[in-house]
Amino acid sequence: MPNEQKDNQLGETLSSLLKARSLSMRKLSTLSGIDTATISRIVNGKQKPKLSHLERFAVHLGVPASHLLQAAGFGGMTADEHPFTNIHSTLSSITEILQASKLIGYPFKIEDVQQELAKYEPYALTEEGQRIIVKDFPMKIASVNGAGPFIDELKKLYEHFCANEVPVEKRAIMGSALLYFVLSADVIPDYVFPIGYLDDAIAVQLVLARLYREDLEAGSSMDLYE
Repeated sequence: MPNEQKDNQLGETLSSLLKARSLSMRKLSTLSGIDTATISRIVNGKQKPKLSHLERFAVHLGVPASHLLQAAGFGGMTADEHPFTNIHSTLSSITEILQASKLIGYPFKIEDVQQELAKYEPYALTEEGQRIIVKDFPMKIASVNGAGPFIDELKKLYEHFCANEVPVEKRAIMGSALLYFVLSADVIPDYVFPIGYLDDAIAVQLVLARLYREDLEAGSSMDLYE
């Protein structure tokens, strides 16, 4: 969690950015999806921000996430040290490329991937969902016949999912990415060349970013982010 800030450095930073961009807290709320009252409490030093708050502030205020992380007292973190802090801006760039490419005949939205992941979370904890993951994931990996960060990250998620010591909440999150990869009901069908697995890679990054935030806020860590 962030250190207590005697001079409320984050609040001063946010206030300056809002003023420089002629934005009100209400407008930032509309852009970021964060409640106006929450933004007000963070700015006034009455509530500690979550990493997800800082990520969304950074995107809509046009500053590096590391700038707000440091102001909030997260140990002087940098974007290079913590690659998931700018996940939303990175995925937004990918979305723009997909939409411009016209390789799929419908608008691609990150929100669609997030909705599928949310749907798969409870399913991953059912007997059927776990059976599909344990049995079908190795076969799907073999059929893809690929390598690289995307596949390596999926394999790590699979190993952790199968480990008994992983908390139920994290198993559900991991399982959502694994089911997204294994099952055929993707936002972008796997057969669409050459981008069929791009949404699977995005799903993995969304899940890793979420797990990373939760670990960082809890003061724990797994070897998923190395």
